[in-house]
Amino acid sequence: MAVGTPDLGAFLISTPFFGGLPDSSLDLLISMLVERRFDVGAMVVSEGELGRSMYIVHSGALAVSKLGNSGRVIRMASLGPGDFFGEMTLIEMQNRSATVVAESPTVLYELTARNLYAYYKADIHAYVMVMLNINRELCRRLRRADDRIAELTDASRA
Repeated sequence: MAVGTPDLGAFLISTPFFGGLPDSSLDLLISMLVERRFDVGAMVVSEGELGRSMYIVHSGALAVSKLGNSGRVIRMASLGPGDFFGEMTLIEMQNRSATVVAESPTVLYELTARNLYAYYKADIHAYVMVMLNINRELCRRLRRADDRIAELTDASRA
């Protein structure tokens, strides 16, 4: 079901994903979102599966994990309100890179690739802003990953 409330708009505009959008562009994008609810322990996405949507976390807590070469599940990140995930599948058209599981009752808003394309067709300037916001967040994540790799490499040499 599509959503659209003033509280949701205020919440979304405060997230890295929607920052800087004019009200009319935000309203259009909100009309394309679908609310999804998950109970504790529910798998939202699974590593390796086909992905054609991304999610914005409205409430709850989620764990992001990957399967290591040894077969062990490795926790990669924790997500909470204002975070988003799944955007990589919209950009690179590859399968899901990680598994995301709800650690508490969770409300997410889903944006499908089809709706993102419709957004592009309807409001190219807002679409570019959204893509820049996604890319900024991906750059932040890459910098954090670089820092972690450097720390792990440094610790293994000590």
